Amino acid sequence: MTRLLGGLVTLTLALAAVVLGAPAAQAHNVLQSTDPAAGSTVPYVPETVSLTFNEPVLFVGTTIMVHTADDVMVNIGPPILVDNTVSQAVTGELPAGEYTVIYRVTSADGHPIEDQFTFTAAESMTYGATTPAPSPTPTTSAEVQASESASPSPSPSPTPAASEGRVSGAVLIGIVAALVVVGGIVAWLLLRRPPTGPPTDPGVPAP
Repeated sequence: MTRLLGGLVTLTLALAAVVLGAPAAQAHNVLQSTDPAAGSTVPYVPETVSLTFNEPVLFVGTTIMVHTADDVMVNIGPPILVDNTVSQAVTGELPAGEYTVIYRVTSADGHPIEDQFTFTAAESMTYGATTPAPSPTPTTSAEVQASESASPSPSPSPTPAASEGRVSGAVLIGIVAALVVVGGIVAWLLLRRPPTGPPTDPGVPAP
C-alpha cells in the first residue's frame, strides 16, 4: 500500500511539472522596446523605425508599415533584421503629427506576432528628396536676331580675281609708258641723222 501511494505521488508530481512547464515551452517572441518609444514625442521622425524583441525573428512574414496621421504610408524597402532588432526605413516628406507603426513578425517557432503602436513628431522632416535641375530658359526669335545683329560681321576680303586684275592693269600701264619713252628716243635719233645723197663740190660751177 505504501509503494502504491508513493507511485501515485510521483506520478502526480511529474504531471504537475509537465503542466507547469508547458506555458514556458510554448512562450512566443515578445516585443521589448521600440525606437521611437511607443506613445513618445520625438523632435522629428527618425530615418529608421526599430523594434527589439527578446529573441531573433524570421525574415519570412516580417513586415513593418509606418503611416502618417493622414494614413499615408511612408516606409520604403524591406525590413532589416540584425540579431533581435528589426528596422524599417522611411522616406519622403514627413510632416509633424502622430504616426502609427503596424508590425507583423514571425517567431523562430513560426508563430506570427502582430500589433501596432504610435508616436508623435514635433517637427517635419524630409528624407530622400532631390532638387530638380533647372529647366533651360527658352530663347525667342527676337533675342536670336538681336544677338546676331550685335555680333560684328567680318569684312569681306578681296577675291583673288580682283587682286589679279589690279596687278595686270599696273603692269600694262608700265609697258605703255616704256614704249612711249623708247619711241621718243628713236624719233630723236632719227631727227639728228644728216640727209643722205651725192656730195656736191662747191668749186665746180654748175653747167
